[in-house]
Amino acid sequence: MAETHRVTAGSRKKWKIGGEELKPAGWSERDDERNLAVPFRGHITGGMRPGKKAVIFGVVDSRPDRFYIALTCGRGSSREPPPDVALELCVRFRDRQVLRRACVSGSWGEAERAVPFFPFIRDLPFKIEIHCEQGRFRVFVDGQQLFDFDHRLTTLSDIDTLWIKGSVTITKLA
Repeated sequence: MAETHRVTAGSRKKWKIGGEELKPAGWSERDDERNLAVPFRGHITGGMRPGKKAVIFGVVDSRPDRFYIALTCGRGSSREPPPDVALELCVRFRDRQVLRRACVSGSWGEAERAVPFFPFIRDLPFKIEIHCEQGRFRVFVDGQQLFDFDHRLTTLSDIDTLWIKGSVTITKLA
């Protein structure tokens, strides 16, 4: 099993998504003890575009309920994402579901549910890759394609924030 570790701002000043900087919201160069604590909200410099990807390394909690990963347009408040959510991924352990949906101008679309397998196991590490392509996001878990999600928002560069919350520990963003 792969060894996991906590990445702090002191040992890694910046995180990258597709070659672009990703910084936790409110982070500064002087914040040497800042870590990837969940809930996490980080800025994606330059927004998303075809060819860019977000890679999230984490470990499922020992008693997981669910966790969320969202790509949003803007930061929203400390508790809720903004009204435009390009992709919300919800992993539910009780019924082994991986739901995904989008919110455009405050209106949530229908959740997509079908996946070929449920890749998350309590206490074990995972790697999620969210590839931005011309017409869709393509999502992989541990190197296996899990699903495609067609874009609902057309201005990809406005997708500038990564949210993570729930029963998971984030160990690294790449």
